[in-house]
This record gives sequence, structure tokens and C-alpha cells, in this order.
Amino acid sequence: MVLVTVVWTGPGTTATAASAADSTTGHCAREHRVATPGAEHQSTACLPDLTSGALTGTAYTDAADWSSLIARGTENPSGVPGVQVDGYFPDTSHFNTTHGWNHDAQFVIRLPDHWNGGLVVTGAPGVRKQYSLDPVISDWALARGFAYAATDKGNSGADFFTDGTLPGDAIAEWNRRTTQLTVAARAVVAQHYGRAPHRAYMTGMSNGGYLTRWQLENRPGLYDGGVDWEGTLWRADGPNLFSYLPTAVARQLGRAGDDDMIAAGFAPGTEFLWPYHQDAYWGFTQKTYRAEFDPGYDPACPGASAGGSGARILAPCASDADYDYAGRPAAVHRAVARISLTGNIRKPLITLHGTLDALLPIGTDSDVYARMIAREHRGRLHRYYTVEDGTHIDGLQDRYPQRLRPILPCYRAAFDALTAWVETGTAPAPSHLVRRPATGDVVNTCSLR
Repeated sequence: MVLVTVVWTGPGTTATAASAADSTTGHCAREHRVATPGAEHQSTACLPDLTSGALTGTAYTDAADWSSLIARGTENPSGVPGVQVDGYFPDTSHFNTTHGWNHDAQFVIRLPDHWNGGLVVTGAPGVRKQYSLDPVISDWALARGFAYAATDKGNSGADFFTDGTLPGDAIAEWNRRTTQLTVAARAVVAQHYGRAPHRAYMTGMSNGGYLTRWQLENRPGLYDGGVDWEGTLWRADGPNLFSYLPTAVARQLGRAGDDDMIAAGFAPGTEFLWPYHQDAYWGFTQKTYRAEFDPGYDPACPGASAGGSGARILAPCASDADYDYAGRPAAVHRAVARISLTGNIRKPLITLHGTLDALLPIGTDSDVYARMIAREHRGRLHRYYTVEDGTHIDGLQDRYPQRLRPILPCYRAAFDALTAWVETGTAPAPSHLVRRPATGDVVNTCSLR
């Protein structure tokens, strides 16, 4: 493993590794202890502030990857000194160009000076990379004293579906990389602070919410609980993305109407969001995930790449308007089954989902997952808060401030509720609809009571 150490004192200023090694006091003193188990490469930096506001414009975050995920006016904490570890695990794919490494399975681990004994682990939403949740989760977790770790999931970007050999390999890797990072981050925390974390939490939004669900179902020994923010639902027999996105593609091509959309599962009242999702999400999501699980359906579209330009990447495949997942060969369903969810969570989980989600409709996603958990007799471990007027990404609230509310403040309230549940036995409020208040600051406040 290659190790590189720097001390950063401000934008454009670095000191040599020797200065860190010579330090015996202060927040750089333990930096030399950190060696991420299993990593092929890592670099460590002693930073005066680990939060996104201070790191924007440096190599330690990537604002382009998270700017659309938060509403304008979001208040984030700052002033959290500590150590940042960046690196990657051995991998054969090269979608992630961050740091010029051109190497996937990249991760970031942040170790605040003032540690509360806990660890928060997450994976990137969508097909984003390891810094994508910096102002969404990292800043807030660090300010509360948690160590923080995030993964790019092992593949990212529009062509993620080309990773692997068998259908479903790319997404199966997401789960494996999350487990790998969690194990490694627990060891790094123990190295740095001299003791293992007494609590570890898994969390994430969208595909990161899916990772949270999967980890609590399949790797519960690594975590004490999790918060699932609008996780993607995968079920071999449906519903899943292929239950409703073909209808959205058909509408985009003029072959389906609004009533068809509602019948497919899109919530009434989301119509004003459809033009944006048509341009930014539906066609791209359907064709790339279909190519991941069912590459034989239309080998020419998307083909070896989702496209060489933004317009081509976002454009739908015309064939997807007729995609009938239920009628596809059993091998396709087996590929989805490899990464499917069961509802058999084995640690406390809080789920949040917005009522106006126009990418992962609430009625075909979290409503279904809540019922799956209940059928597995795990309801005592679950709370489900539906956020009135919340949608898939908080950045859309800037376009429609009178019609949408960000989910982020409710997520933060949910995380506080989870830690109280796990650490003090204080049961969260029963599952319910979180109403949008008529007045007040919906960008930064939310009550789950």
C-alpha cells in the first residue's frame, strides 16, 4: 500500500509529511497511526476544518458532485478540525477520476479531533462519488463528533453498468464495497483513537438508502442502526424501477398519458415535477439499470456506453417504452434477485421518503418496503416517516419554494431519534406523515413529533 501524508493549513498551503511525523501534540499527533486495512493506496491530511464549506475548492471535496442535493439556505456546521484519509481499494474499473487516480473503489474517512466514540458510514447516492454527501451528511455528523466514512460504491458515472461480468455485478459490488469500507473504517478509528467505535451507524439517500437497507438485512453485526433516506427498492418480482420507468419513457415519447403515469405508481400532485425528471432522470435511469440486469433486451441501446455527451446520456432508448419486466426471461429476474431486499432488517432502521418523489415514487418504494418489514415481523425495529411535499433531491426546493420542502432537516431529526433509540432506549415517535408547517423555516427545521 502506498502512503502519503500532508498537513494542510489553508487553501494552497501544505507542509511535508515530516512535520506531521514530528508532532507529538495537537490534532496531527496520531495521524501516522492510520493505515487503512486492504487499501491499495491512501493519503492522509491533517486539516483545520473537515467540513465542506472549508474544503470547497480544494482536493478534499467535490462541490460539483453535491451541489444539486441541498437547498439554498441550508445551514451547515463548520470548524471541525481533524484528519482526512483518502484512498482506494484494489479494483479493476476506472470510472472515478478523482485525484487523477482513475481508479474505482475510492473512499474518504474523516476523523474529528473531538470524537464522540461513534462512526457513520454511507455510500454515494445515484452514480455519484465519495464526496457527494459532504454537506448533506458528513458536515453534520462530524460536528456531532462522529467519525465518517463514504465510498464511491466501486463504480460510478453513466457507464457504471459496464462494470463486472455477469448481470447485476455492478450493483452487487456496491454492497460489497460498503461492507469493505465499514470493516476498514472501524479499524482505522481504533488505530487513530486507541479504541474501537462503541456505536456504528449506516445511512444514505437514494441508492445509499438501498445500501442501508441491504446492510441492516445482511450485515447487521457491523452496525447498531441506520437511517434510510428514500432508498431504492429492488425486488425480483417487483415493484422495482422497471415497474414504472418504462411508462415514464413512453410518456416522454408521446405514447402514454398522465393517467398511465398515475396508474404506474407516480403520485398525483407530482405532475409539475415531471418535466424536470423527464429531462434529467427517467430515460437515463431506465436504460442504464436495464442494461445492468438485462443487457440482451436491446444490445444496441445503450450499447457499450450510455453516451458521449450529456444529451446522449440523458436520452431514453425508444425500446424501453415497451419494456415488460414481468415478461422477461427468468435469468433477468435472477439477476435482480441477487441484490434484492427482503425486509428482514435486524437492527433499528428509520426510513424517510417524500410524498412528491418523482423518481422513486413513494407508493412503489418505501410504502412497499415498510410492508415488507412488517411481514417479516420486524416492525418493532422500524419507523417510517413520510415527509409531506418532499421530493427526491432537495435542490428542487429552490425552483418551487412554495410547493416543496427539503427532507434534510427531517433526516437530521431522524438521525437524532435513531441515536437516542439505540443509545438510551428512547423510542422514536410512531411512524406517521410529517406535515409541512404553514410557517417557519422549512429549509433548516423539522420536528418528527
